[in-house]
This record gives sequence, C-alpha cells and structure tokens, in this order.
Amino acid sequence: MHFATKNVFFEDCVFHIYGNVYEPADDSFLFAENLEVRKGEKVLDMGAGCGILGILAAKKASAVIAVDVNPCAVHCAKENAVVNNVRGKMAFVQSDLFGFLDEEEQFDLILFNAPYLPIDESETDSWISRAWSGGVTGRGIIDRFISQASKHLKRKGRILMMQSTLTNVDETVRKFEEQHHLNVSVIACCALPFFETITLLEAKA
Repeated sequence: MHFATKNVFFEDCVFHIYGNVYEPADDSFLFAENLEVRKGEKVLDMGAGCGILGILAAKKASAVIAVDVNPCAVHCAKENAVVNNVRGKMAFVQSDLFGFLDEEEQFDLILFNAPYLPIDESETDSWISRAWSGGVTGRGIIDRFISQASKHLKRKGRILMMQSTLTNVDETVRKFEEQHHLNVSVIACCALPFFETITLLEAKA
C-alpha cells in the first residue's frame, strides 16, 4: 500500500507524492514550464517519477507512455493520471530505460529528467536514490540514454532532456550531434547554489 506524503501543484494540476518517489523540484518545474507538446503527438516520458511531465504532455498528446525503474513511481504516476483526468491517454511501465520497447517503436517526443548527480553506486540502495544518482561520474544513465534514444525518434522527432553542469552538458551536446546526428539547442537554464546550473536541452532529428 502506498500513501501520499504531500501534494504538489502546477498550473491546474495536483500531484500526490509518495514518500519513496522523487518530489518535483527546480529541475522538474523548469522542465514543466518549458514543455511544449503538439496536438496528437506520441510521447515517451522516461524517468516519470510522480508523472508530472507525462501528465502535462497528455493534455495535448494522443498517447503517453510513462516509464520508471522505481515501481513505487509507476504506481504514483498512475494515480496522478487518474486524479488529473488523463488516465485514458497514458500507459505505465516499470523498466530500466528503453529495455521494454520493441526496436522499431518510435515517438514524436521523448522526455527525460535525467539522474545527473555524481554519486557512488554503493549509496544507491533505495528506489528514490536512483532518481538522482548518475553513478560515480554522474553520466552513467545519461550516456546509456543517449546511446539508445535516437533510434526511437520519429522523423523530425525531438528529445527534451534536463541535465546539470555538474555532469558536462557540452559532452552531452557532442554525443547527440556527432554520434547521433541530432541538432541540439538549449531551451532553458537556471543557476542553482554551489556553482550548478540545470539545463534543458532539445535534440531534434
């Protein structure tokens, strides 16, 4: 049984947050404020957490698949989809990144608020810690995502990914552009304490 420990509000939506699910923070809200979804798009919300991005996307999208490695997050996002009246447009999957997808399945838009903090893997002994841990370098999950994401993009599809300057945004841009031939631009950024800036990137096919 899961119980919400608090509620988070964004625009006209309310999100119940379970105690073992990542609570939307500065990165989530910067992403949400700059999320543009075109009517009828098929969207993949990777690392869905409480479901905030996928639920906002579902207001215009034709279909959204919300994915998280944390089973508690999957339950939380599903509950929030019901609360915000978009359950009929959404599917929910527990998976480590793209492992559940058929090779040929593609999307108009892929969203990823990436785990980007450099944290030793020995410290990731809880589901919620996996929401922010990118391994020792901070790039463990990011690099795996980059290596797989482009093949699941439709022609003229887009990836929106949140990352921190703690884990080398320039390296992410280089890999998207040089290895996967995507055009990358910075959509939004926000300076945080302790010399960190969170950056929302858009990579276009």
